[in-house]
This record gives sequence, C-alpha cells and structure tokens, in this order.
Amino acid sequence: MEFAGWVGILMLAALAAVQLGIVAYAVQQAGMASRAAARVASQGGDGASAGQAAMSGWLADGASVSAPSDGEAVTASVTVSIPAVLPLLSFDPVTRTTTMPVTSSEGGTP
Repeated sequence: MEFAGWVGILMLAALAAVQLGIVAYAVQQAGMASRAAARVASQGGDGASAGQAAMSGWLADGASVSAPSDGEAVTASVTVSIPAVLPLLSFDPVTRTTTMPVTSSEGGTP
C-alpha cells in the first residue's frame, strides 16, 4: 500500500517536470519565431509566415504572429499557447516581441 502511494507521488513529480520542460520550450519557440518574423519582414518578406514556419508544428497551430512595419522598423510579436500536461495546471500564453530596422533594397552596407 505504501508503494502505491509513492508511485503516485513520483508520477505527479515526473509530470510536473515534463510540464516545466514544455513551458521552457514554448518560450524558446516564441522568441525564435519573433526573431525570424522580424528579420524577414524587415527585408520586405512575409514575416507572419516566416514566424509560423520557424516554430514546431504542434506549437505553431495555436500561435499568432504579427509583424507590422512603420516604415523605419518592424516589430514582430508572437503569442504561443502553452499546452497543459496536467488538467490541474493552466498557463497564460507567452508573448515575445522583436524589433528590427527596415533594410533598404537599394544597396548600402551589408
């Protein structure tokens, strides 16, 4: 009986560790996607598509990516929902933002 109690506690601790890893991975993916979206949009490309493509598929499905430009700079913002392993836990979505200057296609310094 004591063994069954400890197995339950150990399983809960293992699932909590997995959840912590998923949270860290989602934050990393949001940061990487915002940098990719800002980089592509600053060069005149479709930043939203680049941001979606930079993420893992299972996180990209629930993510929102925007990369508007004001003419001088692009500010890409990516919001990723964090999936829950345990129904007891719920997390707010994570948002990462990156700003890059718009580059001119007329030459200049590389």
